[in-house]
Amino acid sequence: MKAALGLRLLAIFFAFGAAVCGLTLLLLSFPGTSFDSLWRLNPEAQTSLQSLGKLSILLMSMVGLGCGLAAVGLWRGRRWGMRLALIILSVNIIGDLLNALARHDYRALIGLPIGGVMIWYLARRHSHSKTFGA
Repeated sequence: MKAALGLRLLAIFFAFGAAVCGLTLLLLSFPGTSFDSLWRLNPEAQTSLQSLGKLSILLMSMVGLGCGLAAVGLWRGRRWGMRLALIILSVNIIGDLLNALARHDYRALIGLPIGGVMIWYLARRHSHSKTFGA
């Protein structure tokens, strides 16, 4: 069964997330190269991730894999893809909220309504998805 446009757009969103994770893995794996200039897009991420050491590679691999799988599942209109996307978005919202409260980084609050709308859409689709495959 062909996935709805909204699911396709969310699949593209998650695929982009997987691609950004892949780029981040490349930057973390090969520090000191000309690609380091890309960190200027988010210098705080560089500092935070590099402070984790090798754990950052594992973390970004898991996030990238999760996003990639969610993208595939959503693109195919699979229930497991919707569930995985709901879990990822929920964890992201919790992270944004903790970032705002613990680090006083109130820019993270912009993720709450955006993630909330995505969760609402997926939860609504998921509850009406009797026709979707496993």
